Amino acid sequence: MGKKVLIIDDDDKLRNLLREYLEGYGYKIDCLADGLDVNKQLKLMSPDIVILDVMMPHKNGLEVLADIRAISQVPVIMLTAKGEEADRIVGLEMGADDYLPKPFNPRELLARIKAVMRRSSANGKRHPTRGQRLEIEAGGLVLHTAKQSVAVAGNEIALSYTEYKVLKALMERPNTILSRDQLMSLAQGKDFMAFDRSIDVHISKLRTKVETDPGSPQRIKTIWGTGYMFVDTK
Repeated sequence: MGKKVLIIDDDDKLRNLLREYLEGYGYKIDCLADGLDVNKQLKLMSPDIVILDVMMPHKNGLEVLADIRAISQVPVIMLTAKGEEADRIVGLEMGADDYLPKPFNPRELLARIKAVMRRSSANGKRHPTRGQRLEIEAGGLVLHTAKQSVAVAGNEIALSYTEYKVLKALMERPNTILSRDQLMSLAQGKDFMAFDRSIDVHISKLRTKVETDPGSPQRIKTIWGTGYMFVDTK
């Protein structure tokens, strides 16, 4: 059965173009012209990935992303206006997994869909293989690998796919300095496609979730001029 893609964009021409193009590669496509009924559609369709435009009527894409993240960790690729860096950064902070500026070549979107879904599939198995760690404990945190969540002082906090991968890479190597390139390569694997300094955005978002004082982090330290280190004092 083909993977299911939900496209949310108010541009009729673009939706039809993407539907035809992606169906040609075996994907099952559903479309929405706005995000007003996104949560209902998520429950009905259970998509494997969402393609979400930022500029839409009624609710913009960032508001729709917040609605999605309230109930689901499905991978999301944001479509942003060319040069709108603020939308891209905010989208990543809110849990988007990748972004693509308009206008774009459908082949590039297809490549990004495949990359994000491979990463998600490799990490999203609910039944771990023999020897796979179900939990990673370090620095007073417990990372749940099956649920892609982290427990802080006993409170379980949901993570986006990329946040989970970045935190997992750090917690598996406590008290070890990792450069930005090393960290993103470890988090994203062979499908890593670098875009600007997005690792800093994900680190900032993680700090709001796992640090008592994100402005003075004690777990995820910045090593100036080098990268980041997860501190485990045990």
